[in-house]
Amino acid sequence: MNGTGGFISDECREILQSASGSEGPVSSSKSPRSTQAHGKGSLVNHDRHSRSPIDGRPKKGGCGGKGTWGGLMDTDCSYPLDSKDPNYDSSEEECAHPNARKSAPDFDAYKKKATIIVEEYFATDDVLSATNELKELAMPSYNYYFVRKLVSMAMDRHDHEKEMAAVLISALYADVIDAAQVYRGFSNLVESADDLIVDIPDTVDILALFIARAVVDDILPPAFLQKQRTLLPNDSKGVEVLERAEKGYLAAPMHAENIERRWRVSKKTVEDVKARINNLLIEYVASGDKKEAYRCIKDLKVPFFHHEIVKRALVMAMEKQNTEDKLLDLLKEAAEEGLMNSSQITKGFSRMIDTVDDLSLDIPNAQKILKSLISKATSDGWLCASSLRSLSLEPRNKSLEENITKTFKSKCQSIIQEYFLTGDISEVFSCLEAENKTSAGELNSIFVKRLITLAMDRKNREKEMASVLLSSLCFPADDVVNGFVMLIESADDTALDNPVVVEDLAMFLARAVVDEALAPQHLEEVGVQFSGTDSLGGKVLQMAKSLLKARLSGERILRCWGGGGGSSTSGWAVEDVKLKIAKLLEEYESGGDIREAYRCIKELGMPFFHHEVVKKALVMVLEKKNERLWGLLAHCFGSGLITMNQMTKGFSRVEECLDDLALDVPDARKQFPAYVEKAKTIGWLDSSFYYGSSTNASVVMYFGTSVSARLLDPTCRKFDRMTCWRLLITLFSGSHFCCIAWEELSFKEYAHSQCKI
Repeated sequence: MNGTGGFISDECREILQSASGSEGPVSSSKSPRSTQAHGKGSLVNHDRHSRSPIDGRPKKGGCGGKGTWGGLMDTDCSYPLDSKDPNYDSSEEECAHPNARKSAPDFDAYKKKATIIVEEYFATDDVLSATNELKELAMPSYNYYFVRKLVSMAMDRHDHEKEMAAVLISALYADVIDAAQVYRGFSNLVESADDLIVDIPDTVDILALFIARAVVDDILPPAFLQKQRTLLPNDSKGVEVLERAEKGYLAAPMHAENIERRWRVSKKTVEDVKARINNLLIEYVASGDKKEAYRCIKDLKVPFFHHEIVKRALVMAMEKQNTEDKLLDLLKEAAEEGLMNSSQITKGFSRMIDTVDDLSLDIPNAQKILKSLISKATSDGWLCASSLRSLSLEPRNKSLEENITKTFKSKCQSIIQEYFLTGDISEVFSCLEAENKTSAGELNSIFVKRLITLAMDRKNREKEMASVLLSSLCFPADDVVNGFVMLIESADDTALDNPVVVEDLAMFLARAVVDEALAPQHLEEVGVQFSGTDSLGGKVLQMAKSLLKARLSGERILRCWGGGGGSSTSGWAVEDVKLKIAKLLEEYESGGDIREAYRCIKELGMPFFHHEVVKKALVMVLEKKNERLWGLLAHCFGSGLITMNQMTKGFSRVEECLDDLALDVPDARKQFPAYVEKAKTIGWLDSSFYYGSSTNASVVMYFGTSVSARLLDPTCRKFDRMTCWRLLITLFSGSHFCCIAWEELSFKEYAHSQCKI
């Protein structure tokens, strides 16, 4: 029965109140038993407090004894919670206060919002945004849960997220989350270590490092470790966490620096990874601990570079034959457990075959030992020998001496670095002529590889300069193709320093096609070297093709790195380029230097747009009958700046605008065929180019469609059908007689004219 209802009178309620001796919700300020303050000089002393050290209060507040249910109005659960009780539930602590029912929905909403804030923070790494969102929740009494959730979610992620979590807690400490809430959050984490280890096997080590990091960052007091240890059972994982934090991290020398650097994600270099691989193999040979070796391999997080582990393990086995069985066993189990895939193992053995000649200088019987290792690995079933090339006992003949190649590589490095500083293409030409006097194709390919490799590790300015230089060098297309093949083959190593190597290589390859350093069919030659769309070469080729197929691909690819031949300016608009071309041609026509005009055209950095130079120069020649610009085109074509393809486009565009040009230059139709023949004679245009091809193409298409439709008409007479066949033969044989009258004649009139012919 509800004690606040109207079933009993006020007098009865007061009697019950005095009988129970409790001041529950039925007590009233008018009750004679209500608490009153009495001074020292009060005549009536109502203070019943005993002076005895023994608690003199009646059992259960004076409400019943053994076998009774307590007071009549006792409805709340005021018993203390015992963490050692088998039925203990930590969530009941949240409901221990009188407003538990009101706060439960608020706490559920807080948990959902806290989870969202943590996930967004891991995605954006924005400390300020996470701080503001947590402040907006305005529930500081629940901030311990945010600490717990942030750390528990970070424990199941990479080192980058762990470092982010530690940084965020340090930023929120005192300003947003007070010390008591941080303390409580870590206490809950230590208490729940037994549950966390089910999903996160490394809970003991990771949580210990979080606690040690909090102590180093002055977020937790060092006394936290000792106090928490007294509250936990001796066999709990929480005790292991605290011991690991104290003895494993905080007691070590230079512990503060080591703890702060533990999760710092530094940029890996090839040399660093090779050194770590070498160290883990040496430690494995000394200790024989496979689990530790596998853990170190996983911590490297470079699955695409596992072929280096295979190679170094084989070299070590060949140098110290007493370690052969141990190292082969390590590689075998790594392959069987899926730690290393078959392609990486095959690549490691292939690299050994390629370098076995050099290794023979230090190990005289290196080839025989390698053959023995290959046969053992094949017989154990973790190596496919058919995918390896045959190992010849005779040293391979090399196209170039090693010392010449090494010297040229070092020279290339200095030449390219100087070019990135000065931007002087002519200096690069002279240096290459001095270093590569025979113009050997292999050295050209090495230069292409070195140029793009150095550019990929720099900013957009250097990438643009590399593309401009590549298009200006005019290397044979085969040498450029071989250079890109070498780049793709070494992309696995490059990916350690440049994670977006696939995108960069695809852009360089597409830019080479746009700059006409390569032809589109050369992409297929690159693709033949790397079969399969899943291979790295297939991905590069597929991305390059998609870039080239896009609308306005030439202009977009040009502007991807800023344009302007390595300048700091952004890519020019088409109208700006047209204006610059017109000005440089006018300046040259009025008496300018041909070398200056040539330099200006080259500095545009838009070789795929050189047809605009040809078009404007031809129009000016037709208008002013000045052969000076014709000489400029001859100089550009002779030096290779303007290609035959660009010449053909330029002449075709002039032909298309002859009707408009005839309004200003009446004899333009008579002059243009003469210049076409002149260009054919000196080799600017192909002999298949003829005047009238572009203007009549649409007419040929229209009449071809009309004639075909007439042939399919069942009502067409036999005579008309024969005439249609004659017309089709005429259209597609190239002898376009009567083409001028086609636009004015109907099909019937043309058929009659054919009958007369």
